[in-house]
This record gives sequence, structure tokens and C-alpha cells, in this order.
Amino acid sequence: MTGLSIRPARLDDARDILDIYAYYVESTVISFEVQTPSLDEFRQRMAGIMDDYPYLVCECAGKLVGFAYSHRHMERAAYQWNAELSVYLDKDFTGRGAGKAMYRALIGISRLQGLHNLYACLALPNPASEGLHRSLGFQPCGVFPKSGYKFGAWRDMGWFGLRIAGAMDAADGSEAAPAAPIPMSALDAAKVGAVLKDAVSI
Repeated sequence: MTGLSIRPARLDDARDILDIYAYYVESTVISFEVQTPSLDEFRQRMAGIMDDYPYLVCECAGKLVGFAYSHRHMERAAYQWNAELSVYLDKDFTGRGAGKAMYRALIGISRLQGLHNLYACLALPNPASEGLHRSLGFQPCGVFPKSGYKFGAWRDMGWFGLRIAGAMDAADGSEAAPAAPIPMSALDAAKVGAVLKDAVSI
């Protein structure tokens, strides 16, 4: 998309990112938060993610129009090769391909990290988001019915998953132990830059 770029977020982006996120907290069921976090709390959340996982912003003509990040899916050690992805766009900048570009960037960086499975959790129904995930290869994993209550109604949550690395079989038929994932802060900057550039060039 012309004029679109994606880069790693900085902590001084927090105000603009929070302005985008607040809409989803206060006016939608896309986020299950019910109160917008303070700026200080939001910066702390960002800082807690950025060393280990990608935290990205999308800009168009110099304006920040979206953000995306991944984070640990579950805490037990055996889950360390999984991540959960989240993407949010300025409410006035949807339907222009920015969300898909940020997802491509997250998927590409996740591959560099050596992750194996990516997940996304969606409040249902959400045909646009479901279609986006399916177009990127995500498949439904299951539904948690009536698992969140917001705006006077119970909401179903749908999980979608994408396998980005195949199993390596050992000679005895068992699966070889995967290498530990690489933290975002340890990735080659040039490789990350190439992923970000490719994500907006399709």
C-alpha cells in the first residue's frame, strides 16, 4: 500500500497507541478490557513485551494508524514456542490493508524467532476479522462460549491458530526438541527490517 510503513514501536509512541486502543476498550467488544489503562500502565505493558516479542506500529504519510504485537501464549515452559497476536487499527483507517500488513510482519518475525504456533482470540461474531485470519492461513481451533461479559451481554470467544514450523522427526520416530525461541531484542536488525519492508510491499 502506497505510503504505508511498519517499524518497531518506541515507548514514546505510547500516547498515540493508547489513543487508538481506547476506542476498542470503550466502544467495542474487540477488547475485553472495560476501562482504558493509564498512560503509565500502558507504557509498562509495552516495556514488558518489547524485549521478547515484536511490538510494531504502522504509519501512513507520517501518521500512526495502527499497532500490533505478539506475546507469550501460555506461561508453562512447554508452551514457549507459541505466541498470541493482536492488531489494532485507528477506527478511521480500517479496510485499507494495514491490518493484514501488520499481521504479515508479526508472522515473519515469529518465524525469525523460531516460534512454531501462532494464535489469535476473537470476540464472535466478527466476520471481517475471521475473514482476515483465514486469508492468512489461520484455522479455527475452538470456541469458548459465553466466556466474557461486556456491554450487557455474554460474548463467545473464538480461537484461531496458524502452524508456522513443521515437526522435525528423530530417527526413532520421536519429535526432535526444538531450539529455544530467540528474543526480539536478539534478532538480526537487518532481517527484521527486511520482514517489515516485505510486509507492506505485497
